[in-house]
Amino acid sequence: MLSKQAQLKAAAALKGRKVCIIGDLMLDHYMMGTVDRISPEAPVPVVRVTGEKRVLGGAGNVAQNIAALGGSPVLFGCTGDDPDGAALVRMTGEAGIESRILKDPARPTTRKTRIIAHNQQVVRVDSEQPDPLPQHLLDELFSSLRDVLSQAPVIVLSDYGKGIICREFMSRLMDLVTPLPDRPLILVDPKPVNYDLYKGVDLLTPNTKEAGEGAGLAVSGRESVLAAGEALFKRLRCRHLLVTLGADGMALFESPATVRHIPTVAQKVFDVTGAGDTVIATLALALASGADLLTACTLANHAAGHVVAQVGAATASAEDLARSIESLPVTEINAWRG
Repeated sequence: MLSKQAQLKAAAALKGRKVCIIGDLMLDHYMMGTVDRISPEAPVPVVRVTGEKRVLGGAGNVAQNIAALGGSPVLFGCTGDDPDGAALVRMTGEAGIESRILKDPARPTTRKTRIIAHNQQVVRVDSEQPDPLPQHLLDELFSSLRDVLSQAPVIVLSDYGKGIICREFMSRLMDLVTPLPDRPLILVDPKPVNYDLYKGVDLLTPNTKEAGEGAGLAVSGRESVLAAGEALFKRLRCRHLLVTLGADGMALFESPATVRHIPTVAQKVFDVTGAGDTVIATLALALASGADLLTACTLANHAAGHVVAQVGAATASAEDLARSIESLPVTEINAWRG
């Protein structure tokens, strides 16, 4: 059990730490309105739009979470050469994110448009082309990445299956970092279809559904979480594993033989959108500051607890994190194994 003083000291150490984020950039587009009638053209609701907003999604949201906590994110990704891509680049600058964003005229910027009426999602419309990056853009990405590897002790791979994280990318990344005297830690927010690409990484952060898909079994309770974790270790030979359990908190596998359960600190849950981004962002920043893995997970638990209490994608600031630690009882961490 970590004291509040130790947690607050670890939270204060996050400021200014550099983290490299590589992954799929998205523009999350929300159209809000009301429904008063059904269309005469088809049996579907007619949404009268009363407001719109655009926010950073995917890897951009991870970087935004790191910036909100006082860290220094460096974001790598790709957009199309279009107005959505220009908006995304502008928004990263406004969020205080250093970015190295490539443009691919052959693909659209990934955009998710959610149409919401009376606080309920009616439909989601995706614009995307999830092909792997062409060779010349992959070369450009790695040329730029070499410049920052010596400055960033942690790399986050934010994989949403939109083409950045592919087999050649992972092979080149591991070849690049393995010989380094101070090899950066590699953390992955996984996409189940790409599990076999993540062999040998330092930490995976799947939710229960993703862990079950990677392990090939249904995950619904403690024993099945432990079984899924064992299967993922065998499949991927990763160093550590953190399975997020929604309202049940987190299961931290420091190894297959040592598993700790961290209960959630969330007092209320309105929206889990983006909570996974908050978890991996806080973990990465804490590890970059020199925190041990259990301390990093404890901070991530507090940050996620704040975010799920908000409506829509949200971030936790350094002040929010400190307030959560100070105001809530110290979390009792339980040994599930070892």
